[in-house]
Amino acid sequence: MSRARKPDDPARWPKPCGRCGEHHQPAAHWPDGRVCGYCYKQAQRTKGVCACGHEGVLPGRVDGAPACRRCSGVRLNLDCRSCGAEDELYTGSQCWSCVLAAQVDRVLTHPGTGAMSPQLALVAAALKSMKRANSGLTWLNQPHVTAFLSELAVAPAITHESLDQLPLTRTRDYVRGLLVEHGALPRRDELAARYRDWATQALMRIVGDHHREVVQRYVRWHHQRRMNSMDRVTQGTFLRAKQSVTVAIELLNWLHDRDIDIEQLEQAHLDAWQAEGPTTRELASRFLRWAITTRLVRPTLTMAPHRRGTSPKLSAAEQDSALKRVISPDELDVRERAAAILVLVFGQQVEHVARLTWNNVTVTPELVSVRLDGVEIALPAPLDQPWRHLAVEPGHDLTAAHPRSNWVFRGSSPGQHIRAATLRNRLRDLFSTRAARLGTLHELTKLAPVAVIAEILGYHPATIERHAIGSAATYARYIAARATTS
Repeated sequence: MSRARKPDDPARWPKPCGRCGEHHQPAAHWPDGRVCGYCYKQAQRTKGVCACGHEGVLPGRVDGAPACRRCSGVRLNLDCRSCGAEDELYTGSQCWSCVLAAQVDRVLTHPGTGAMSPQLALVAAALKSMKRANSGLTWLNQPHVTAFLSELAVAPAITHESLDQLPLTRTRDYVRGLLVEHGALPRRDELAARYRDWATQALMRIVGDHHREVVQRYVRWHHQRRMNSMDRVTQGTFLRAKQSVTVAIELLNWLHDRDIDIEQLEQAHLDAWQAEGPTTRELASRFLRWAITTRLVRPTLTMAPHRRGTSPKLSAAEQDSALKRVISPDELDVRERAAAILVLVFGQQVEHVARLTWNNVTVTPELVSVRLDGVEIALPAPLDQPWRHLAVEPGHDLTAAHPRSNWVFRGSSPGQHIRAATLRNRLRDLFSTRAARLGTLHELTKLAPVAVIAEILGYHPATIERHAIGSAATYARYIAARATTS
């Protein structure tokens, strides 16, 4: 991502740039006028086909259109000494791609043997072929990245197990993702593996040996057994498992501080613990159900459930205001607009939106439709515009992270979709995704029967019925209204 421009300074640079019209330090005087440093850098990166037929960098302007050096008269060194290509130069003589290739070879080659392992050679080839070589070089030149890859270059073997033995860092996970995406390591369920690592660390937070053994059983025979039965562990399952164990540990540590074993748990203990803490403590009900099933505690124990209908909702006016911003092409990034439409207009959960693949999206000249949980949702104009843009330019395709990705919303991790939490944070300035979804369902139940909304949006009828009751628009009232108008 390019750096944001500094505010222009007319007092210091009274003459504006001939291209952007802003007052910044000039970098060159070309035939079409004075050019500031920002426009100079942009000119070096403008590629296409000139009116004369030349294909390559088009730094100049002729009649307002990009033009090659010969047609525009712009004097600019764009010829790489190493590969001979016309491109933006990293130094005075080499392009970014050639410098990146040299750096990749230097870091990933074993210094003692002068050879590169076959696994790292696959990653090296991917890094060298990046469309945005400057991003690859910036990442590679970070000291912690260089140190990690240099250590990997001398490793006797590269396996998931050997990587697991290294310190848990974002660099380790990112490099593992590159190795998997480019066929150097077999694919595995990373969330299941991450949960095993997390649970091992979480057990250390339990102060009593007996309670530690209880949580260990809970992790192994409840959460991990369930994960092992799944084709792929979802982000929601991963997060819920972490939440459940976290609150279970809090409860058991609270009991330990009062010299109470889990087998001695009474209703009064549960009520006191839940009353004195945050509302998230009601998540311990999942652990309690397991404890009852395994006969650790008495089956009559209960926890106060979460009260439905207390979550905030976007009002109709707030929804209209947000929708105006979503429709405007100048307000948001195109990916955020596309995701916001599904949440705000169609009441979809952000977790489902984040996992969309292009297999679920159909784009034709007449219509754009999205399939979510087996339900086809048609996007009329202007709601279809962000999706048409994404179909042409999916993004995140300029680095080595997504060589064959089919995700609509690609994430920063190699081969992975965007995390729901990340997408939720990106939309936070526009609306709360939960409040927007609940507000949409609340309003829709005033307009159509439960069965129709549930079928169109892919919800269970009981879920929509709860929203209908909350909006005072049950199916019976709908039928009565229809009968009256008829």
